Amino acid sequence: MRVKQVDVSGKQEVVREAVAEGYLKLRPETVRRIVEGKVEKGEPFALAEVGGLIAAKETPKLLPLCHQLRLEKVEVDLTVDEERSCVRARSVVKARERTGVEMEALVAVTIALLNVWDAVKQYEKDESGQYPHTEIFGVRVLSKVKGEGA
Repeated sequence: MRVKQVDVSGKQEVVREAVAEGYLKLRPETVRRIVEGKVEKGEPFALAEVGGLIAAKETPKLLPLCHQLRLEKVEVDLTVDEERSCVRARSVVKARERTGVEMEALVAVTIALLNVWDAVKQYEKDESGQYPHTEIFGVRVLSKVKGEGA
């Protein structure tokens, strides 16, 4: 079977919103570096927020069956969970469109976390250059709303 983009031309434009989250497991000492502002490459959260925002806008280039949407709101927020030794990324994406924005929210979260990983990778590598502790996990859609409640 061939792939095809879904035809949404007959659907009404309504406000759509999706919220997604995900986590990046890091070594405790790496988390400490982030909290203390001691990451050599600079502020990883600033980089991740911009990267996530750009990623949401570029989703159709990465996922070929996604429609090109006019995103009206993209927020990417990152926080540190020192107890769990991880970074949490959360995105909110909103648009008045004919199709949902959950893929854009998921891409924003994933790319934000990859940007943090890239910023701190030198602290995460073991003696053979591997990443035995570093892991992106729990990427999921927390909510999606269609219509007036969005």
